Amino acid sequence: MSSSHDQGGAAGGTAPRTMTDDEIRQWAGLAHLGGVLGFLPALVIWLVHKDRSAFVAQEAREALNFQLTLLVGYIALALLGNVLWVATLLSFALWVVAIVFSVMGFQAVNRGQAYRYPFALKLVR
Repeated sequence: MSSSHDQGGAAGGTAPRTMTDDEIRQWAGLAHLGGVLGFLPALVIWLVHKDRSAFVAQEAREALNFQLTLLVGYIALALLGNVLWVATLLSFALWVVAIVFSVMGFQAVNRGQAYRYPFALKLVR
């Protein structure tokens, strides 16, 4: 991962400050790890840093899509929870999956590698 090709440019204005490789890995990692708290951390990181680093934009978008996929699952399980008691157990399992894959994504980007979740709807492009 080289910071020279990972930088995006600002449209119609002054180019944003160049990010170091450490900053790029930090923000990309936080986008994944923030999934423990839901979709908002990935959304904020994507919106703030998408023009500063292609790698951060890619990883934050990937994390955001995964978190939105989980949100759809949580909503479906909440609706089923009114009918099936097992939905509570499935919600807990989904939460554990979210933590495990978020940590795996964090670890991958800290090594400078892109991370792809095993399943995620591509809602944000």
